[in-house]
Amino acid sequence: NDAPAVKEADIGVAMGMTGTEVTKEAAAMIVTDDNFASIVAAVEEGRAIYANIRKFIRYLLGCNTGEILTMFIAAISGMQLPLLPMQILWTNLVTDGLPALALGVEAPEQNLMQRPPRKPSESIFANGLAGSMLFRGIAIGACTIAAFLIALRTGPLAYARTVAFTTLVLAQLIFAFECRSEERGLFENGLFGNWYLIGADLISLAMQLAVIYFAPLRDIFGTVALDLKDWGLIVLFSSLSMLVSELVRFIKKAIRKVVSIKRRPGLARA
Repeated sequence: NDAPAVKEADIGVAMGMTGTEVTKEAAAMIVTDDNFASIVAAVEEGRAIYANIRKFIRYLLGCNTGEILTMFIAAISGMQLPLLPMQILWTNLVTDGLPALALGVEAPEQNLMQRPPRKPSESIFANGLAGSMLFRGIAIGACTIAAFLIALRTGPLAYARTVAFTTLVLAQLIFAFECRSEERGLFENGLFGNWYLIGADLISLAMQLAVIYFAPLRDIFGTVALDLKDWGLIVLFSSLSMLVSELVRFIKKAIRKVVSIKRRPGLARA
């Protein structure tokens, strides 16, 4: 008599060891070890995988949005292009490879199982993911253009392109650490916790330094060697997009906190 009930349930569960064959055929899920704790572990694993897919998508599309906007703004404004084709390809190779893969193995967040279940029909871009990617892409593109224009006033075109090129790469490598969590910012989450990501960013940074300071690669990618002053400008503008993003996150969090306080029944009666 279990089979009809299991078949009518939203998710029918059968025991793999002690359950009857008829019940197993009707069930949507079979617990092979007859331990209901396995279902909880499976749900947690599924949530962690889904969350990492969102982090992966947020990082890749946010970075690509920044690259597209950098070239698009320069093209429609009539200014010199801040990046050469080879530099764009190199940026994609350095930033879209190892850091993105490292985000795919991010450990589950502590409050993962306390979150409410999502609707099966919910888009993967729901809960502000699309807006977050667009905003971060705009910030990266704007900071890259700003660094390019400042460098263009103080040096030749090849120098300005090298500054913009490196600013774009470094901004994306910083963004990878922001993508470790959708709920917590970079300062809350910290830099440590995913050593794969740290290693991936260090390798990507070393590859970028090779393009700048290794003469044969400089000829291929059209870059020039940078000094300490130039790195100050690059670090400033690559970090600026992150600081703006963190400020917006802080403001949103403060607004939500104020709204939640106002909605408390006790305060409403007072």
